[in-house]
Amino acid sequence: MATNAYPFTAFSFAVEIVRSDAGSPLVAAAFAECDGLEMSMEVKTIREGGANDRQVRLAGPATVGQLTLKRGMTDDSLDLWQWMNDSIADPGLRADAEVVLLSPAGGERARFVLSRCLPVKVKAPPLNAKDGAVAIEELQLAYERISVKRGKAG
Repeated sequence: MATNAYPFTAFSFAVEIVRSDAGSPLVAAAFAECDGLEMSMEVKTIREGGANDRQVRLAGPATVGQLTLKRGMTDDSLDLWQWMNDSIADPGLRADAEVVLLSPAGGERARFVLSRCLPVKVKAPPLNAKDGAVAIEELQLAYERISVKRGKAG
């Protein structure tokens, strides 16, 4: 099996979010920044009586991060605000999300699959009449599981 020796690029990605109560994606792509794809495991250390030269390390509970997404605010970008309002009204409402790493040619290289996502923060851009910057909104998602799979060929 041949492997691609080139590392993934961090600037070419897409984000797909699908609410559990809808079949079509809430958003697809559109984000300029994505941070918080992480998983860690707590390690439990046990010392045996009389064995001062060693310790036993056991796997403890795993934790996942919190995803932060940023994008330019547009006329069509009120979907995240609506999702947040709907999630406050129905705390059981979840979504599944996938962050797709793309090759320079546009093909998929890998997918981070996030299960049972919940919006925990939507932040409006800071507004300043003296500044000519693009209005960037921010979404923070809590997720329950993360897995990685190879991108689709083609």
